[in-house]
Amino acid sequence: MAKNKYRFPHQHLIGIEGLTKKDISAILDLAETYISLNRKPNKKKSTLSGRTLINLFFENSTRTRTSFELAGKRLGADVINMQVSESSVSKGETLLDTAATLNAMHPDFITIRHPESGAAYLLSQKVKCRVINAGDGSHEHPTQALLDALTIKRRCGKISGLTVAICGDIMHSRVARSNIELLNVMGANVRLLSPPTLMPPFAESLGGKVFYDMEKALKDVDVVMMLRLQKERMSGCFIPSEREYFRFYGLTKEKLAKAAKDVFVMHPGPINRGLEIDSELADDINKSVILDQVEMGVAVRQAVLELLS
Repeated sequence: MAKNKYRFPHQHLIGIEGLTKKDISAILDLAETYISLNRKPNKKKSTLSGRTLINLFFENSTRTRTSFELAGKRLGADVINMQVSESSVSKGETLLDTAATLNAMHPDFITIRHPESGAAYLLSQKVKCRVINAGDGSHEHPTQALLDALTIKRRCGKISGLTVAICGDIMHSRVARSNIELLNVMGANVRLLSPPTLMPPFAESLGGKVFYDMEKALKDVDVVMMLRLQKERMSGCFIPSEREYFRFYGLTKEKLAKAAKDVFVMHPGPINRGLEIDSELADDINKSVILDQVEMGVAVRQAVLELLS
């Protein structure tokens, strides 16, 4: 594999906000080269040999943490997964104290997932290594948006000009915010669908056309991106019942029939089957690209690590 020649102009990856179309394209193009490598028996490179990656996750994660671990190891880095529940954080240590401790160990990269918006940016100001935001509160999840973009690009051959419907819990979703930002930068048309109680009051200012009716939102769209209900971020009652939510906002084959003929369905996972999406549709290999998204996640995170190195 030829050495990447693009000079990434950012020290950290805190969000999609601030990335140019050229930055995003560079990440996606480099990630493309890793897809074929990851399908070979020998998946390893020495790009990050001698470097250390620390995965610092204050929230549970399977896909994101595992894919960062795989990405780092396949690039030759030493990878440490910090068990926050077993660390000094559980004894009351602050994020700044944790940052100072990690900084003294001289890591080269830290990926952080944290329940508070702005935590990744704060960490980046206190350490001397590269920081990658793996999700901070309801703010951003940049690598998820990048892997979603790569999935769309490989399926459609482009992003510009497509109509993408982002459906579900817009208010609490960092995935939605990062995707809205990226899709707008790349020239897609974005539709936002949710119950009024789960649509932020400033939704249109984010860069999408707001819908409350699923039939209207899905009419002739190219991509349907479903979101997980972020129950852990909800205080109070945002939906009448799960049954009612699925009736009006859960995705089924019947509702999807309103979309374009070649439409496909995405979901960042984990899926709440029978709530956000019907199981039959989630498992339909002709319409669902959910497992493709998982594969793209490793390649995108490899590309990000290489470009930040």
